[in-house]
Amino acid sequence: MGGTKSKPKELSQRSQSLDDGTGGHHHSPNQSSFTPNRSPPGDGTRPGTQPNIINAEQALFGGVNSNNSITSPQRVGALSGGVTTFVALYDYESRTASDLSFRKGERLQIVNNTEGDWWLARSLTTGESGYIPSNYVAPSDSIQAEEWYFGKITRRDSERLLLSLENRRGTFLVRESETTKGAYCLSVLDYDNVKGLNVKHYKIRKLDSGGFYITSRTQFSTLQQLVNHYRQHADGLCHCLTDVCPVLKPQTQGLARDAWEIPRDSLRLDVKLGQGCFGEVWMGTWNGTTRVAIKTLKPGTMSPEAFLQEAQVMKKLRHEKLVQLYAVVSEEPIYIVTEYMGQGSLLDFLKGDMGKMLRLPQLVDMASQIASGMAYVERMNYVHRDLRAANILVGDNLVCKVADFGLNDTLLLLLFFQKIWNK
Repeated sequence: MGGTKSKPKELSQRSQSLDDGTGGHHHSPNQSSFTPNRSPPGDGTRPGTQPNIINAEQALFGGVNSNNSITSPQRVGALSGGVTTFVALYDYESRTASDLSFRKGERLQIVNNTEGDWWLARSLTTGESGYIPSNYVAPSDSIQAEEWYFGKITRRDSERLLLSLENRRGTFLVRESETTKGAYCLSVLDYDNVKGLNVKHYKIRKLDSGGFYITSRTQFSTLQQLVNHYRQHADGLCHCLTDVCPVLKPQTQGLARDAWEIPRDSLRLDVKLGQGCFGEVWMGTWNGTTRVAIKTLKPGTMSPEAFLQEAQVMKKLRHEKLVQLYAVVSEEPIYIVTEYMGQGSLLDFLKGDMGKMLRLPQLVDMASQIASGMAYVERMNYVHRDLRAANILVGDNLVCKVADFGLNDTLLLLLFFQKIWNK
């Protein structure tokens, strides 16, 4: 820290409803629970034991690369070769016999691989081996492994996270700059009597020598030193840094490795959320471990072949503002398994008590999230065909995601005539 004469250099801061009126997910405790065929135990106990690494073939992973989510900071790219040590960013409980459980801070040895969302790893704590979600780890001793580093999230997303009601003044995060490549931004929660809670953003500039600074009179060799300094002294900031901004565990990309077409008896239907002409929506559990949303289609609604063709397209669409398609049951009755959004559809949410309390900036932010998801759909040369409030789902912290972007023309045509007949 301090005293270097290197010339400051500004680098850029790197910074569900079925479409037949069933509505989105919402909790209805009075609804009954139903288990198709036989249900797995619901206590979260994983079957079997951790597998051993047998040969190099096991290290080959499937899947495609994904976009980051605001609840999953983009921290690490593909492995460059060899066996690498990573650190766990979150706790993870195994979902299948081939998964590896680990705890936040645990060090893991990763077998070289440049593709796939699930990596084969060995815990340096327990010695056990298995597959782990790649977005739950970061290289050891890197900035990506720092709890306060949120990577490539937007200014608006950082404000949404920091303005959560449980945060106190001085709560902070460090993110990549949206405007200056290679630079960073320090975002800090502040309070004053005029604005109330608000977020201040400070550009972290980079020196030619590799150091960092917010003001040129106080310079640091590393970002870690900079953060530690401002935790002790405000030194020109709105407030000294207090707590790291809390973040939810990210959604894994898929339920597990190779869990796409899954058996019906791996699903338990727990709470019925809604129903319509063509099926039902349930809150459910996969493999006794993972909360999911399950859409059931009545037999004859569409052919399994047509559905699978459509599902393959839906599977490729991955964005932080799209509800993630996890898996399918391709035999009739067809099941569609997606991530669960706890606040239900935007239509129902806006009519509820929380929705009525929203102010214009929050509504604009929600609209911006929807637009971001739809812009991605457009970039992928895909057409939603039925964008409306009932097909937008709401999660915690007013996160909005576009749902039902994969309904095919046959189903939409049936829905169109059904609406006419009901008038």
